[in-house]
Amino acid sequence: MKKIFVLSGMLFTFSLQAQFSVNIQVPADFKEQEAILYTLNGSKDIIVTKEQNKNNSWTFKYPKSYSGMMKVYFPNTNNNVSFISENKNVNIKLETEKNKIKNVIYQDEANQLMNNIQENSQKKELILPALAQIKEYYRDNTDFGKALITEIGKLSGTTNSVDQARHPFVYYYNTNYAKYLSDDTAKKVNQDEVIDFFDKSNDMLESSSLIRPILVAYLNNGGNTNVTQSVDKLLDRLKVETPRGQTVLSELIDIFDVYEMTEFKTKYLTLAKNLKCTITDRLASTLKANANVEIGATFPNYKFQSAVNTTAKSIADVKADKKVIVFWSSTCSHCETELPQLLAKYNELKAKNIQIIGLSLDIDKDSYTKKIVAFPWINDSELKGWNSSYSDTYNIHATPTYFILDANNKIISKPDHVGDVLTDLNVK
Repeated sequence: MKKIFVLSGMLFTFSLQAQFSVNIQVPADFKEQEAILYTLNGSKDIIVTKEQNKNNSWTFKYPKSYSGMMKVYFPNTNNNVSFISENKNVNIKLETEKNKIKNVIYQDEANQLMNNIQENSQKKELILPALAQIKEYYRDNTDFGKALITEIGKLSGTTNSVDQARHPFVYYYNTNYAKYLSDDTAKKVNQDEVIDFFDKSNDMLESSSLIRPILVAYLNNGGNTNVTQSVDKLLDRLKVETPRGQTVLSELIDIFDVYEMTEFKTKYLTLAKNLKCTITDRLASTLKANANVEIGATFPNYKFQSAVNTTAKSIADVKADKKVIVFWSSTCSHCETELPQLLAKYNELKAKNIQIIGLSLDIDKDSYTKKIVAFPWINDSELKGWNSSYSDTYNIHATPTYFILDANNKIISKPDHVGDVLTDLNVK
């Protein structure tokens, strides 16, 4: 299988001849030096480049045409800001407090328009029904009743009309969101219409963030009872040899992984593995992440950041007959239920020379630190949430996720729940 290396997926230094630029301004007390610019391919963020703080701002020069979703991530303070590009300069001002973003002020026309549309859509969805109920308790001729009628009229009349020639991506995103994902229209769209959309859409589909939610809606369309037939019909039209076909295939594999549809994930992951054509970076990343965590594979080593309850420098340095790797978070309700069960068996596991290594997808340091006081096993975290390296390296889509390794760091089991962990280790 031959791999195409796509330049936009690699970290590189830009030429000064930019197609457009992205400028982010922050207050002087925002303690961040580095910022990383991302584009989007399907649901996967693609690192483009990084810049250093200069006079409380970052300017990224983008050398190619790009219309779609973008993101700037601040790794040291774990902040990010999302926006769109229409192949024109983007200007954003951030208001911050204690190194956290409190408000985003979009200063370019495209992002102002997109933000206004999103705000109006949220108001229409969340506020309009409440106002309609409140109106029943007030007479129309009272001052408050008149004000309610006025506000209801404004929200009811809110339109997402956009000049397509002037704002092509804003038009593309909102038109297709309204058609394929809005509660009002999505149920009226049949599968053939979705297939036509994926087949005939322009390149903004990949950068729009619409692929995954529309695929989920497509699979659920009409209470779908034949997933294989629906997926095969879509992939046959798109052709898995094409870049779009491979992006959709990659997204489907991830969807089946997230929803624990193991049979379908195995089927289409096998299809991807057996492709004889050149493959894109998008599909290659999915294949690599899954290969990293196959039963029998050597678990990719991880160098600890600031691990507690150990002097080991990495997972490989931890010596044990078996290791339980658990990816978790202090904000995860399932972790709240399952990890105490692991704790109850900790001494028994330790007596069998079985080590537990917890890798947290937390963001808040205080929350993480307070939680691990109760866990005597090895704990570490990058404190970057889903921006951490764990999700890509170990194909993590949810918490908690468990792996059991042997003494040589080979993956011998991937239990679904803590009960399965204890059963596999014969301590239940």
